Amino acid sequence: MRTISDTIKRLNKHRIALSTGNSNKNGRLVQLTDFGTNPGQLHAWSYMPDTLATNAPLVVVLHGCTQSASDYDIGSGWSKLAEEYGFALLYPEQQRTNNPNLCFNWFSKNDTRREDGEVFSIAQMIEILVKRHSLNRKRIYVTGLSAGGAMAAAMLAAYPEIFNSGAIVAGIAYGTASTIPQAFDRMRGHGLEDGASLATYVTQATSHQGPWPKVSVWHGSIDTTVDPVNMEAIIGQWGSLHGLDRPALKSTLDGHQVRKWQNTAGETVLEAYTIAGMGHGTPIKSDGENALGSARPFMLDVGISSTWQIASSWHLLDQRKISRSAKDALDRETAAAKSTGKNLEAIRQGIESALKSAGLMR
Repeated sequence: MRTISDTIKRLNKHRIALSTGNSNKNGRLVQLTDFGTNPGQLHAWSYMPDTLATNAPLVVVLHGCTQSASDYDIGSGWSKLAEEYGFALLYPEQQRTNNPNLCFNWFSKNDTRREDGEVFSIAQMIEILVKRHSLNRKRIYVTGLSAGGAMAAAMLAAYPEIFNSGAIVAGIAYGTASTIPQAFDRMRGHGLEDGASLATYVTQATSHQGPWPKVSVWHGSIDTTVDPVNMEAIIGQWGSLHGLDRPALKSTLDGHQVRKWQNTAGETVLEAYTIAGMGHGTPIKSDGENALGSARPFMLDVGISSTWQIASSWHLLDQRKISRSAKDALDRETAAAKSTGKNLEAIRQGIESALKSAGLMR
C-alpha cells in the first residue's frame, strides 16, 4: 500500500515532468542541478558524451516556444554530433511558470540584463559545466531558434566575453523590444532601427570592448512568424559592432543564398543563410550526406542541416570521429571494470590513452 508521502512524491514528480516538458524523451540528456542562484528560474540539461576529452568545446542550445530541451535535441541532432565528435552540450529550458508557451523571455529587460534573470541563470550553468568538466573557455558557443534565437542574441550581447561564436535561427536582434506589444511588432518587422543604432544596445549592455563573437544568422525566406527583415537587423547590429564596411561575399549552398562578411584580416566574422521557401523553424536534413535531426513542429526538413553547417563553421567537426568499434571496446572494458570492482577511472583513462595514441579517439 502506498503511503501519503509516496503519493506526494509521485505527484511532485509528475508535476515537474509537466512543467519541464518531459525533457528526457530521447534518454540522452541529464538534468543539471545546483548550478547557482538561478534568478531566471530555468531548468538545465546537459549531454556529456563518453568521447568527451579535457578542454573540449561547449555548445549552448536554446529551444523555441512550445518546445522542450529534448524536443529540440531530437529535432536538431545536436547530441548525435556531440557523441561523434566529442564536445559538450548545455540545454537551458524554460518553465511554464515563467512563460506559458515555454518561450524564453527575450523581450524582458529583467531577463536579458547582465547578472540578472534568465541570461544570468544561463551564464551560471555555463560556469559550473566548464569547471566540472574542464571545458575549453575559448570554445564556448550558443545557438537557438525563434525566442531561443533571440535569447542567444541576448547572451552574445550580455556576455560577449564568454562566447567564441553564436548562431541565431529565426531570431531577433538584441534590445529591440522591452514589452510584449513591442515584441510582436518586431516579430512582424515593424519599428526596427538601423545597424549602428542597434549596435548601441549591445555596447550599453556590457563594458566589453571587443573582440566580438562571430555570428551566423539563419532565416526562412517565407517566415510569417518572425519576418525575415529581422535577419537584416541582426546583420546590421553585429556588422556594425565588427566594423564591417566591405560587401558580402555571396554564394549558394544547396540552392540557398549564403552571404559572408570578412574583417580586415580576411576572417569571416558574420554570415547569413537565407533558406528558400522555408517558413518559421530550424532547417534540417533527414536524408543523404550530412543528414541530421528529425522533422517535427518547427524542425523543417528542407534539405540542409543548419546544425551540421553551424558545427562545421565552428570547427567542431575538424577532429576525427571516434570509431564505433573503439567506442564499443571502451564501453565493454568499462562494464568489465564495474563488474570486478576495479578502479574504474584509472582503467578508463588507460583505455582512452591507448585509443588516442592509435588515432581512434581524439
